[in-house]
Amino acid sequence: MSKNLNLLISLLFIFAGCSEDYLPKPMGYNRIDLPERAFVPLENGRPYTFQHSVHALVEVDSFNLQETAWINLNYKELGGKVHFTYLELDTKGKDIKTVVNDAINLTAKHQIKAYGIEESVLLTPQGYAGVVAELTGEVPTQFQFFVTDSTRNFLRAALYFETAMKNDSLAPVIEYIKVDMAHLINTLEFKQ
Repeated sequence: MSKNLNLLISLLFIFAGCSEDYLPKPMGYNRIDLPERAFVPLENGRPYTFQHSVHALVEVDSFNLQETAWINLNYKELGGKVHFTYLELDTKGKDIKTVVNDAINLTAKHQIKAYGIEESVLLTPQGYAGVVAELTGEVPTQFQFFVTDSTRNFLRAALYFETAMKNDSLAPVIEYIKVDMAHLINTLEFKQ
């Protein structure tokens, strides 16, 4: 009798588990654990200084080794890099009008794939002027900015990712790095 009862209970579980209302689960996104924020000053040796995230490794930009002031902040754990280019104004045809137009044109090249480009003018606590550009859509760089003292120094940066993931799944990482960049901009000081 107990064998029959066990068989009956087992069959009930099997049939109760079968349902015609099965729906597949939608594809999920990878879980991204964002590190806690902490900042350190940039090491000396460049014509500018700022505070950057302890989670970003400072690297010499290998694209143009002659430009020793060009660096990358590599967020290895998050798969992103912020490329910095520095120009000293009034040398080799690098006047403020030319470099600002070049920076705006570099951002505008993304209009082909961008859903939108939102630009904001800023003034830092040190009195420097700049422009922040936030790009939406499947573009290679979602955040760019430049800051200048308008007389001698010009610093431009752009955020890139080393992945082919859709930008909507990268949104938490993009927002995290944008906050880091806002802190960096507010602590930026030119030495010349």
